[in-house]
Amino acid sequence: MIRTVKVAFTASRFTIDALFALHRFSAEVWNTCLTEAKVYYQQTGQWIGKTELQKRLKRRFLMHSQSIQAVCHKYLWARDSAHQARKEGHTNVRYPYKQNKYFNTKWAADGFTIHPNGRISLRRGIWEGKRQAPNPPGSHTCAIDPGEIHTLAAVATTGDSLIVTGRKIRSIHRLRNKKLAELQRKMSKCQKYSHQWKRYNRAKQYLLSKSKRKKQRSRCHNQRMSQWQFGKVKKYPTYKLKAEGIMLHKREERYTSQTCPVCGAKKNVRGAAIPNIGTFTVRRIYCPKCCMKTGFSPCRLKFRNPRIYGSPKREVVDGLFRLFWDNIF
Repeated sequence: MIRTVKVAFTASRFTIDALFALHRFSAEVWNTCLTEAKVYYQQTGQWIGKTELQKRLKRRFLMHSQSIQAVCHKYLWARDSAHQARKEGHTNVRYPYKQNKYFNTKWAADGFTIHPNGRISLRRGIWEGKRQAPNPPGSHTCAIDPGEIHTLAAVATTGDSLIVTGRKIRSIHRLRNKKLAELQRKMSKCQKYSHQWKRYNRAKQYLLSKSKRKKQRSRCHNQRMSQWQFGKVKKYPTYKLKAEGIMLHKREERYTSQTCPVCGAKKNVRGAAIPNIGTFTVRRIYCPKCCMKTGFSPCRLKFRNPRIYGSPKREVVDGLFRLFWDNIF
């Protein structure tokens, strides 16, 4: 048993009229349920289900979606109850057929918010035709830098850091390159323009068609650039951050490799690479003005040129160095 309590409330004349207008809207939803159920039965010879009924009523009424669904559920429950009663021998029970002028509007618990001051607001999540993302708490910022070796490197003002290495996608690219080399070796053993050579060549051209060269550069450089999924990597943070209500601001990469992330001084990068550490090479940056030493990636992940975009926050720069060197050494 569900125990309910009726509570009296007071409201202005405008609010009362608005509530009765909603009752009239709910009655229209009920009447539409009767019509759609009849049309569906005439077309298919079957009773309409919950999913199909809600689909036909979607975006047809200026009401909260859960209130519209509640009317649909009431119709389906009344129809099923009448069917069960007729099966038990109560032949005088009729299926829902009456057209209503007013119908009580049901408010779902997730459809509104009760504020501490007693104010009640409706949850729609739509403003100017667009669904609004929730406002996340806090005012921290985060820098994200996409790369060819490390897919994403990020550090926030909270001290948290993250490197997405992208080993899986690199392994797929490596397998693709190995298969391409295998095809090339097999083609070298065949007579040119023979049937077998043409079969291998078709497979090779299919692989190469997925990665056309944009510019005539070195073979290794063209291969790395064609397999760098920069557009897809850039789209992932955009829609994932938007779902959490976080704004993503794109910055130009000009002079980020030359600009010192601490003092902002610029210096051309001509330093030699450090010997291999593990499986990759690290490029060291040295600033003659403030004697700062760091690697190539954190210098790029600095918050861009301070003269254009403002000076970087010190805690971000410190966290950036920890992020890079902890993952290398």
